[in-house]
Amino acid sequence: MGREIRGGLATFLAMSYIIVLNPLIIGAAADSTGQYLGGGSEPNLPAVAAATSLISGVLTIVMGVVGKFPMAVSSSLGLSAFITYGIVMLPGMTWADAMGLVVIEGVILLVLVLTGFRSAIFNAVPPPLKIAISVGIGLFIALIGMMNAGFIQNTGGAALELGVGGFVFGWPLLIFLVALFALFVMWSANVRGAILYSIVAATVLAITVESVLRVGPATEEQPYGWDLTVPTLDQDWFTLPDFSLLGEFNLLGSWQSVGVVAATLLVFTLLLANFFDLLGTMVGVSNAGGIKDEQGEIPYSRRIMVSDAIGTIGGGMGSTSVNSGFIESTVGVGDGARTGLANVVTGALFLATIVLAPLAAVIPTEAASATLVLVGFLMMQQIVRIDWNDLEIAIPAFMTVVIMPFSYSITNGIGAGFVTFVVIKVLRGKFREVHPLMCITAAMFILYFVSGPIQDALGVS
Repeated sequence: MGREIRGGLATFLAMSYIIVLNPLIIGAAADSTGQYLGGGSEPNLPAVAAATSLISGVLTIVMGVVGKFPMAVSSSLGLSAFITYGIVMLPGMTWADAMGLVVIEGVILLVLVLTGFRSAIFNAVPPPLKIAISVGIGLFIALIGMMNAGFIQNTGGAALELGVGGFVFGWPLLIFLVALFALFVMWSANVRGAILYSIVAATVLAITVESVLRVGPATEEQPYGWDLTVPTLDQDWFTLPDFSLLGEFNLLGSWQSVGVVAATLLVFTLLLANFFDLLGTMVGVSNAGGIKDEQGEIPYSRRIMVSDAIGTIGGGMGSTSVNSGFIESTVGVGDGARTGLANVVTGALFLATIVLAPLAAVIPTEAASATLVLVGFLMMQQIVRIDWNDLEIAIPAFMTVVIMPFSYSITNGIGAGFVTFVVIKVLRGKFREVHPLMCITAAMFILYFVSGPIQDALGVS
């Protein structure tokens, strides 16, 4: 029980940034009618934060109790960004319409799970590709950790660079590096609770540095400041929650605003991305903790998928975007979490932030991001389980691993691996070695990869 509680706390600390970041993505952008989430003419970020805390907490507990799996659930940043910049900007589309699409997509996911189709596709994936998915996710979350800390930055073009202007400088980056190397040393010395210790210690150090030096947030004039949250205790600790966003969705509004064809394409895009994001996250969390039954399968996988579908529906109904499994759950697994009890702890902490909102804002991303780098290393270790001499599986595995971090998308990596696997097998005359569902899934991914131009041709965007 001690390690479950510790793991649940570590997962919360690693992903608590979502309470701050999700409102900045979906709460700060107006829809095509000029209205913000909730229907107002001005952003209501506290309401988005309260809804994010509530929905994340409830759905994480549902995953723990029903799915019996240590995978926390919250708003998917990738799909939140897609909804914000790819859906609500369409002429006539409102935030309520977009959340209605999320609910519909969640219902379809639930049907696919209950009919066994989602599990069938999961079981049709060759084991080496499942390993490649986990390895690719490891590289992906290591990149996320480094970028969240500002250790690696996007220059605004196609290139990434080290630190600011190619140099490592500034107190926040120093906090990240101290946390990272302390974590490496503790982990190599087999210190129990190393991940949790690193986050807490780095946060305390960050608060001390900020209180003395007043570093402040990063700006164009001062690029060496804190990236997302400034670690300070100088704030109001108790706030009354605003739940006005709950239930603010229009189930069929998108069919009227953008048309049946366009709405169908949008649901398909959300469905495919969410479908395989969960597959990748399940595999990553399972492999990180060795959570498998005697047959080498993930236990309670059907329950996990049902819980995830419920999460998507709940996210749409709560106006917090698509809610799905968070890969940061591997942080908790790395610190001992193995059962749904860890999720109950994480969910309870999310619920606590409804009235104790500043708690999550105290933890700077620089303090928590080091854990993602370590988890990336742990997941990368599985790469030796792939037979790199079997080129028919090694090449698709390679495409899966590299496309995830290169395109900044778990779904893209899975799709690239699936399509490559099917193409090689079919063109080499080994069609019978490919499960029919793999062929169907590869075809769906091809359609997904070209869905943007198709939407353009149809005048959807």
